[in-house]
Amino acid sequence: MADIRIRDYEGADADNLNRTAIAAFGQFRDHYQDWPAMLAGLSKTSDLSASGEIIIAELDDGFAGAVAYFGPNRPKAPFFDPSWPIIRMLVVDPAFRGKGIGHALTNECIARARRDGSLLIALHTSPIMAVALPMYLKMGFVKAHDAPPIHGVAYAVYTKAL
Repeated sequence: MADIRIRDYEGADADNLNRTAIAAFGQFRDHYQDWPAMLAGLSKTSDLSASGEIIIAELDDGFAGAVAYFGPNRPKAPFFDPSWPIIRMLVVDPAFRGKGIGHALTNECIARARRDGSLLIALHTSPIMAVALPMYLKMGFVKAHDAPPIHGVAYAVYTKAL
């Protein structure tokens, strides 16, 4: 396994984070009915740092990926129980895929949920995420319920007992 370095987000990471989010979702552009709107949101992924904890993964001194963790009772979408900690916007730079970055970032979120005394953690994802969804299922996440579609793409909420 590669030597992945996990650290907390710093303001100087904003450009790398936003660029990585756009690159990570680029492969799905044809699935979203309003790609320009999706792209506009992705280009502001760093704004999540205002209300959540953004975690950065580096590999070979490069910015490899990131995820946002929102603890219990932090602001989150209404289709999540407000008491649940959630994982949002897991993104891996396409150049760093297949090296365990997504798994490492997800494990860090699980560790933070445990730190916060939570008995479960949640996320929402889509069947179009053909790498992420199987990874989450293998890590023990199970489908809880459907979530509203995002720009025409089906999403569902998944939870994992801790």
